[in-house]
Order: sequence, then structure tokens, then C-alpha cells
Amino acid sequence: MTIAITGATGNIGGAVARALADDGVPFRMLVRDAARAPELPGADVAVASFDDADASRAALEGVDVLLMVSAAEAEDRLAQHRKFVSAAATAGVRHVVYTSFAGAAADATFTLGRDHWATEQAIRATSMAHTFLRDSFYLDFVEDLVGEDGVIRGPAGDGAMAAVARADVARVATEVLRNPSAHLDRTYELTGPVAITLAQAAATVSEVRGRTVTYQPETLEEAYASRAKWHPEPWQADAWVSTYTAIAEGALARVSGDVERVTGRRPLSLREVLEG
Repeated sequence: MTIAITGATGNIGGAVARALADDGVPFRMLVRDAARAPELPGADVAVASFDDADASRAALEGVDVLLMVSAAEAEDRLAQHRKFVSAAATAGVRHVVYTSFAGAAADATFTLGRDHWATEQAIRATSMAHTFLRDSFYLDFVEDLVGEDGVIRGPAGDGAMAAVARADVARVATEVLRNPSAHLDRTYELTGPVAITLAQAAATVSEVRGRTVTYQPETLEEAYASRAKWHPEPWQADAWVSTYTAIAEGALARVSGDVERVTGRRPLSLREVLEG
């Protein structure tokens, strides 16, 4: 069985690549820049980007199982995904493991969740088997929400999110790649052990870091206004703000046991991620 992974220069793909290498499992890394590819035993490198169909087809020749880590946020990300999925099918890939989103739907409140849903449908439309890893928001990102003044601001109300550690997503992906036949055409919802509000998240960051962090709810108008200083493109502003409105509506509050079911280990909490 030949395994290929994308995203090896990033957080999740990189963790999967290191885990496979540690286990002595050979695999191929698809990267945009060979100079940035990690040097790992048993791994070979192919250069291709999602939007280069010819390079992607060539890079995926002979591959049985592909870990497709979703591309970086971009206005044309869905178009990139569709082109890459088509290239994978044409190359003869048999099974795609895709990092999707826990709230993926055609009408997802979190705007980027719509792209994930459409990517899932593109994969389903091929003859390839699939495993969808529907990740909640990342616990690792919580601290990045804190402003320079120690305040998390957003229109999340008192909604809660069952955010998940990137390390747990990587562990699930690694397990699926080790034994893909056990996970054919399955969809897993990957969450942390508990749903937390942003006020609770702020309190945990305060305790672990020893500094005062608070949560301040915003209205939609306030949220767009407070982010205008970064001059985001409209799609990016919508994505940023809808991160919070998705939490407010409760779409991400469900706690799933899929991380432990697949890996045999309970998922990490926010405190454990911060202390790690």
C-alpha cells in the first residue's frame, strides 16, 4: 500500500508525517516547495500544488491512500480542492482521507464550512473511497483569539464549542492511514472532551498563563468594525466573524467520542494543550 500526504510542512500533516516515519511506514509527501519538506526516514518528496492538476496527477501516480489536508484559507480554496480531487481520481488513488469541518454543510454558518461540504461532495462524486475527519475548531487556536489587551472579542454570545487539539486530529489521521480498510466511507466528528464557552476558555488561559484574559461579546456590527483595521477582503472578514456566530448558534457544542474510538485515547483538553 502506497500512502501520500499533503500538508507535511504544516501542523497536522507534519505531525502525521513524523508519526508514520517513527513507525517505519514509507510514504510520499506532496509539497509546494521541496526545500521546505521535512527530512524523514522512509519518505520521498513530490512537488505539486492543489491547483496544478498535471503536477498533482504525476505526484499521485501509484498512490493507494491519500491524506488530503485542506488547503490554506483562500477565496479560491474550493476551486483548488476540486481540481486536486479530480487529479487524485484520475491518477488512480483509491481512498482519500480529508480533513473537513465539524459543521460542514451547504448552509453552514461558519462560511468556510460550506467549502468543506462542497469538497466532501466532490470526493463522493468520484469512485474513490473516503474517510472524512470533521474537525471542530482547534483548541490550539484559542490563545490566538486573545487581543493585545487580553480580551477575546466576538459575537459568540454564551455559545459553547467542543474544540479539538490538532494533536488529536493528527493521531486520528495517522491511525486511519495505518489501517485504512477499517475506516472506508466513514465520517468522524473530531472534538475535544467537553464544550467550552469563550468565557470559560478565557478563564483557563488566565489560570495557565498567569495573566488576566477575559471574553467580551460583540454585536455583528461591532465585530466587523473591530476587524476592519486589518483591511480583510470581504470573504475573510465573513470567515472571521462567522467563527463566532457559529459558536453562538450552538452548531459546535456537540461532544463526540470519535477521537477515543479511533485512537483508544481520550482527547486533550484546553488546559492540556496550553500546558503541553
